[in-house]
Amino acid sequence: MYRALFTTIPVIKEIHLGGGTPTFFSADNLVQLINGITADAMVKDNHEFSVEVHPNYTTEEHIAKLATVGFNRISLGIQDFDPKVQFAINRVQTFEKTKEVVDWARKYNYDSINVDLIYGLPHQTIKSIELSIALVKTLRPDRIAFYSYAHVPWKSKGQRHYTEDDLPVASEKWAMYNRGRELLEEAGFESIGMDHFALLSDKLFVAAENGNMHRNFMGYTTTKSKLIIGLGVSSISDSWDAFAQNEKVVEAYEEKINKGILPLVNGHLLSSEDIIIRKNILELMCENKTRLDNKLLEHNFITSAFSKFVELEADGLVKIDETNIQVTHKGRSFIRNICVAMDARLWREHKDINTFSKAI
Repeated sequence: MYRALFTTIPVIKEIHLGGGTPTFFSADNLVQLINGITADAMVKDNHEFSVEVHPNYTTEEHIAKLATVGFNRISLGIQDFDPKVQFAINRVQTFEKTKEVVDWARKYNYDSINVDLIYGLPHQTIKSIELSIALVKTLRPDRIAFYSYAHVPWKSKGQRHYTEDDLPVASEKWAMYNRGRELLEEAGFESIGMDHFALLSDKLFVAAENGNMHRNFMGYTTTKSKLIIGLGVSSISDSWDAFAQNEKVVEAYEEKINKGILPLVNGHLLSSEDIIIRKNILELMCENKTRLDNKLLEHNFITSAFSKFVELEADGLVKIDETNIQVTHKGRSFIRNICVAMDARLWREHKDINTFSKAI
């Protein structure tokens, strides 16, 4: 249905297979899926195909067969290796099983391995952070995502098995982040963008250094594409000047597909101001700097944004030089707060900025 909208052959630069655990499906089914997507399309020579995996549900066959259809990046969710924490979040997996999947990825020549760690989980302590990072260091991944845990039990049923009383308080969470960052940097991982750390040899770090790093709904990427097609339930497409989200319920998604209707449920057309502000926010997230163009943005908006940046400068998070905003080293840990100062819609509509997650 999407291909029918193209006037030329689609050129595929990236595929991100995730949004859950694709390896719940058989290796053959995943190959069939990817072959269907790439049929009658051109795949770039320097493409990046990435898959998210849960070590407990991933076999060597998965890794091997995905490699045959072009996959060269893998991301493993770990969260924390402390058994008490794993039990609380219903994510029990051993270090040995995780290492086995990493070893398979290297065997089949995946050139980038990412692991996800989370701080602020229930029953988590600085000691469990230290344990997890010590074990991850032995795996020597190329990238590490070190995320703040977002407690949203009204959205995630799995988070209803524990309460706020089981979570570390803000000061403890901040201490966990700082200790984790210290350990990662000691191990040779450089902080880039929001929540990400990479070895100097990794393509994402190189892209960040060269000003070519980009961020989209899937996270950070080395490809500055303005078009993303989201396939599957709840996935989001982006044409740069518009967003569109698919149906969130499987049955409703299938019904529309079977009727030949694009399964869209939510959407937003960006105004010219949205696009300019989007560019500014992306520059802050990817390059730690931006410039407000007073010829393109309304004077009132720039005045309002700068009043917030002045407060951030007083806290040592940014440096202001006329219309230029430069994020400081300290400010990189608070990049979300800094970007909020640029969010015109949030301030005009007085939305609760903590609806989904907190910066720390």
